[in-house]
Amino acid sequence: MFDFGFWASLHDSIVQWAINGWTDASGWQVLAFTLIVTHITIASTTIFLHRSQAHRALELHAIPSHFFRFWLWLTTSTVTKQWVAVHRKHHAKCETAEDPHSPVTRGIKTVLLQGRELYRDEATKAETLKKFGHGTPDDWLEHHLYTPRNNWGPILMLMINLALFGVIGITVWAVQMAWIPITAAGIINGLGHWWGYRNFEAPDASTNISPWGIIIGGEELHNNHHTYPTSAKLSVKPYEFDIAWGYIRGMEMVGLAKVRKTPPRLTLGDVKPVADAQTLEAIVANRYELMAGYAREVRRTCASEVARLKASGQGATAAQLKRVRRWVHRDEAQMPTGMAKEVRQACANLPQLDQLIAMREELRALWTRTNVSAEQLVHDLQEWCHRAESSGIAALQEFSRKLRAAHA
Repeated sequence: MFDFGFWASLHDSIVQWAINGWTDASGWQVLAFTLIVTHITIASTTIFLHRSQAHRALELHAIPSHFFRFWLWLTTSTVTKQWVAVHRKHHAKCETAEDPHSPVTRGIKTVLLQGRELYRDEATKAETLKKFGHGTPDDWLEHHLYTPRNNWGPILMLMINLALFGVIGITVWAVQMAWIPITAAGIINGLGHWWGYRNFEAPDASTNISPWGIIIGGEELHNNHHTYPTSAKLSVKPYEFDIAWGYIRGMEMVGLAKVRKTPPRLTLGDVKPVADAQTLEAIVANRYELMAGYAREVRRTCASEVARLKASGQGATAAQLKRVRRWVHRDEAQMPTGMAKEVRQACANLPQLDQLIAMREELRALWTRTNVSAEQLVHDLQEWCHRAESSGIAALQEFSRKLRAAHA
């Protein structure tokens, strides 16, 4: 005899499972799951793809390395060689027409809204993969699963989400698929070169979006990264926090990771009577931090000049300087078109500010000239310090003493 009750009960169970999944999770539980899995994806991207593979800032044990590769295949369909090659090219060609995703050359709107497409276009170029994709995984799994069947991962992830949560699993999956394109391809590659604060005068437009690197795994500290790209740690200031660095230190403590490099730290000791070879070595090693300090002196001097000009009735000159002051401390190559000329015009009749800018370029020559002996560079440093301290400009005098106190 046909048991209608059994089949009706089975039908109801199937419908209930389709709607709620095996877990019958509440909305808060689904949200918690989504936040956890997307955070694991972010951690996998920054630790494995970015810091370990692209920049070789740390070595990973096979266990976390294989887990990260599997998780990225499952949740993003990322091919390691492609990601690494595109990112390395970004650093090599930063802010130029060849940069795969620079808002400086392509526009912030393009990078924010089409970041994923920009990445895909560059990842298909054989020349990019050949030149910048070396040293990435080249094993059986890469050749037979992760690269040729990279789309299988997200399909499997969709099936897992449906099984766990029912129809709401589709929404969870959609968030997972959009997470990296929005946070990495859009926010980091876009806002990270357009808006934020800068600790260092890196030779590009990189910025730190936030001092608290949690949501995007520490990648928010993008200016720090572009300044020290081979560092496994992205935070450099006491108030900055890089959550992925905590994960790396934890893995290192249990033997699952080995850090190769972290940012250099400037050490100041007694002020030497005369700068010597060790002083030069310390300056070159910590040049970005020192030049950031120099930029602060330029900004302070600029603000003082604006106030002085206003007080002396030179309102037009003060207004001109105020209009360009956000660019005065920057390299000409980083200024918008036409701004360099305006800066030079604004500073032409301001001897102190003009000398600060001129001597900044002379100081930079200590590490940019490659055809000069070390002895000559030490001599040039000594001459620079002598002129700075006899200039009568307080900012230069104090900065010179700081240089003579630098230790390697």
